[in-house]
Amino acid sequence: MRFLDEDEANDPMLSVVNLIDLFLVIIGMLMVVIAQNPLNPFSQDKVVVVENPGEADMRITIKNGQELTRYEASGEVGEGQGARAGVTYRLEDGRMIYVPED
Repeated sequence: MRFLDEDEANDPMLSVVNLIDLFLVIIGMLMVVIAQNPLNPFSQDKVVVVENPGEADMRITIKNGQELTRYEASGEVGEGQGARAGVTYRLEDGRMIYVPED
């Protein structure tokens, strides 16, 4: 009986099995840490995604809770709704002055 016990003690595959178990525990702990990360973008209620920033076909998608709002750029500069509110002048030293319209 003594010889059978010694064979199991010297078996190199037993240490490999123990290493695999250890790595599985470490991977499980890392997955729990990643899932509970407060910086996880999927766990936030409000997320803003910008596709093709600065391009003519730029799209912005805003997720606010369960509501999705999508905005698409028309490609034209200055197009949209609004009214002129004043004029801005840049001085020679780089300062900018805003003059509101009455």
